[in-house]
Amino acid sequence: MLRQIKPASMRASAAWLARPDGLCHNRGYPLTERCHDMLIHPMPNPIALQVGPLAVHWYGLMYLLAFAQFIALGRLRIKQAHIAALGWKKEDLDDMLFYGVLGVVIGGRLGEILFYNPAYYFANPADMIAVWKGGMSFHGGFLGVMLAMWLWGRRRGRKLMDIMDFIAPMVPLGYAAGRLGNFINAELPGRPADPSLPWAMIWPNVDAIPRHPSPIYQMLVDGILLFVILWFFARQPRPRMAVAGMFSLLYGCARFFTEYFRMPDYDVHVAGVTISAGQMLSLPMVALGILLLVMAYRRNEQASPPAIVAGNK
Repeated sequence: MLRQIKPASMRASAAWLARPDGLCHNRGYPLTERCHDMLIHPMPNPIALQVGPLAVHWYGLMYLLAFAQFIALGRLRIKQAHIAALGWKKEDLDDMLFYGVLGVVIGGRLGEILFYNPAYYFANPADMIAVWKGGMSFHGGFLGVMLAMWLWGRRRGRKLMDIMDFIAPMVPLGYAAGRLGNFINAELPGRPADPSLPWAMIWPNVDAIPRHPSPIYQMLVDGILLFVILWFFARQPRPRMAVAGMFSLLYGCARFFTEYFRMPDYDVHVAGVTISAGQMLSLPMVALGILLLVMAYRRNEQASPPAIVAGNK
């Protein structure tokens, strides 16, 4: 995925590196030995596979991977005794996935449009539906999934928080797949990094400054690490709202931290402190997580099997 410019390959890349607008030559980074060793984003073709007029984009493949892992992890989860006792079935996963896909795509895209770049999208309305180009807001997708699960729960007689407790451990790996898609698309470049950092990387579509590979950070911390913690937390019976609350708290904290390495979409000034848009949107998730955990352990209610509703007998 990454290519590294070594002194041995200098002849092949010198002209590219040395051109006036080229990498490592401007912005105060001369052609030094360190520059020769600099990681450079490979800028792969966003189309992974093309068959005639049909183009399969890497970003779309990452979403397919996210949905596939939801089904795989969901089948593991319903085998856990305390989950099976609540009446969760394989058929539920298929229905939830349909609703969840709609929630993720519609909510994620609306979040990107409204939270991050409304001026651009209202000036270019055709790009609002160009999801294959990237540009999905996790916070918007989170709200979209909550609404979708509420609608699904009404049909199946399940409480929203029981559903969120069930699906929360399956979310982080899907998020990680999305961040990998961002990296492949060369989206969300990081803030400038010390050139001596071994994994500092130049993003040719941005400038010649070494940067943090922030999508990889968020994939590892907000995604994989959060999955490991949450999966083990959810293996034991927990009070209603506890697993969802833990997810909201941990994701909000992790995202707030990793945003320090990502170029902000725009800055927000709160009480004299400058934070990024992503950090601002993560603060309500931290607050929600704390509230849900406090309520969960004070009430100490347990999840319940679905109620009998029309069409679900």
